[in-house]
Amino acid sequence: MSALFKAGDAVRVADRWPEAGGVRAHVRTPHFLRGRTGTIERVLGAFPNPEELAFGRPGLPRVALYMVKFREADLWTSGGFEARDTLVADLYEHWLENVDG
Repeated sequence: MSALFKAGDAVRVADRWPEAGGVRAHVRTPHFLRGRTGTIERVLGAFPNPEELAFGRPGLPRVALYMVKFREADLWTSGGFEARDTLVADLYEHWLENVDG
């Protein structure tokens, strides 16, 4: 597997909504993370694409899965978060974009 990102890379979660407008979709990316920026913590390996498996397809191509860390203060408007407060999510590569271009 050739992962596009490595630990320490800044990434943005794609702000896509394939399930909107009545389109049949299975999405493994939480709504509240779309459009948000985080940092790759670890590359977890390559796995069959769960968005394809959900419809009985073979899950190809296999896609890299990453552990991505987000600052809580960047996710929520309620405030009261410390700088050390973080959220970690496992996200597939096809949902991530390079922040630097």
